[in-house]
Amino acid sequence: MRSPASTRQRLDQLGIKGSMGRKGNPYDNAYAESFFKTLKHDEICMYEYKTMRDVTERLPHFLEQVYNRRRLHSSLGYVPPEEYEVKYTRPGSPSPAVQLST
Repeated sequence: MRSPASTRQRLDQLGIKGSMGRKGNPYDNAYAESFFKTLKHDEICMYEYKTMRDVTERLPHFLEQVYNRRRLHSSLGYVPPEEYEVKYTRPGSPSPAVQLST
């Protein structure tokens, strides 16, 4: 098994940005971990993929039609991202009822 340092070095050599968090900080990847939990629970476990083609055809549908348009997101005040964007990011829009963390 590679050490975290050698793994990071290899990623650098390949021009890949790693998503490992800082040592001792469990919050660095919280958003990504939350997304992948949702992806696994709401899509992968609910759909029987047989081939890689199934994955490449089905995942865009899940992301665009379900995750962005219908699934409620607690961090956005329990509205889907697309609805949040329409309501709160246009010029003259009201302020959202939730505070987004960065």
